[in-house]
Amino acid sequence: MSDDDTARGGRARKAPSAFRTISEVADDLHIPQHVLRFWETKFAQLKPLKRGGGRRYYRPEDIGLLRKISDLLYTQGYTIKGVQRLLREGGLQDGGPFHAELPLPEPAEGADPVRQALLELDDIAAEFRALAARD
Repeated sequence: MSDDDTARGGRARKAPSAFRTISEVADDLHIPQHVLRFWETKFAQLKPLKRGGGRRYYRPEDIGLLRKISDLLYTQGYTIKGVQRLLREGGLQDGGPFHAELPLPEPAEGADPVRQALLELDDIAAEFRALAARD
């Protein structure tokens, strides 16, 4: 092991295409393991391989998606529902824009106008948090 490997906690470096365990991903992204497991329940696109005993192995694509999700949630101020909407509408595919303009959903017939206004305000607040995080 080289000195550089030892400085990284004694682990040998893996190839960029190698699969990573949940502890490696958590350390690299500075996200607790329990949060990664929670995100698996919220984002259907996130499907690490599971081996015997439930041990998770993340592909490079999974790690890239986790980086984007983390940025949207923690840096840009999106809510989980907002990130889910981006994923559903393809806003994160092929390096898509993180600051995508999302159209507001059309209110359902007979929808409560107060509830609709609250949803719109929530989206506006998320945009303001994203702008504030940039400064």
